[in-house]
Amino acid sequence: MKQKFSVLLNIYAKDKPVWIKQALDSVLSNTISPTEVVIMVDGPVDKGIQAVLDEAVKNKTVRILSHPVNIGRGAALGYAVPKCNCELIALMDADDVSRKDRFEKQLAAFVANPKLAVCGGQIQEVNATTFEPLAKRSVPLTHDEIKHYLKTRMPFNNQTIMFKKSAVLDSGNFKAFGLVEDYYMWVRVIAKGYKTGNVADIVVDMRVDPALYSRRGGWNYFHMNKMLFDEMKKLGLLNSKDYYYTLSVRFVVQVLMPNWLRSMFYKRVLR
Repeated sequence: MKQKFSVLLNIYAKDKPVWIKQALDSVLSNTISPTEVVIMVDGPVDKGIQAVLDEAVKNKTVRILSHPVNIGRGAALGYAVPKCNCELIALMDADDVSRKDRFEKQLAAFVANPKLAVCGGQIQEVNATTFEPLAKRSVPLTHDEIKHYLKTRMPFNNQTIMFKKSAVLDSGNFKAFGLVEDYYMWVRVIAKGYKTGNVADIVVDMRVDPALYSRRGGWNYFHMNKMLFDEMKKLGLLNSKDYYYTLSVRFVVQVLMPNWLRSMFYKRVLR
């Protein structure tokens, strides 16, 4: 019997219409089609985006949710998840492209391990304009590896994740948490005892723009990360040694490093 699953695509005013269409096309042309595609429109959008949405809903699989004002990714996902009709939900970003067999591979992982609550995969970073391959971001595969990796870095590629709706809602759902709302979500899922994993294959091509690494720096970004690791310590996922080590490394990378050096660090050390 075909597995039912929703795809949740969050968009907002700054997304590019042509990229939204490519993201949608990559979802709808997968080897296994979703039961539904839920597009969460976070605040007002321009005519270009609206034209893409008007065309998209001609496909009966697609439906639109919207919020009158922009509330940010975490809150928007928190608004949309309860309104998805399927227990399995796959996240999709508006500027990325799912590979043809993404859902086939992730659904197989859920079949192989019924206790699995979250399943991500690997990504290929590509030039935002030319789509030229740049680097692969690899994440660990097993739950134990993910739980260890979690202590210092995000153990999933956000745009690849498929999850059980019940597990996310039981863990408090998505909520606003600076720029690390996804990390915070999976921290709480793991703290609740749910099992996680990643498939070994690249399942999404992720566009990378020149501003990516500058957004991962500065006092504000470091403060958001400190808040996250404070929560992880409270939940028992970090001991004092790991907590202070991780904060020290992040302070150096996010506050002290200039953007050009941070960019090199992410590309050559963390890939």
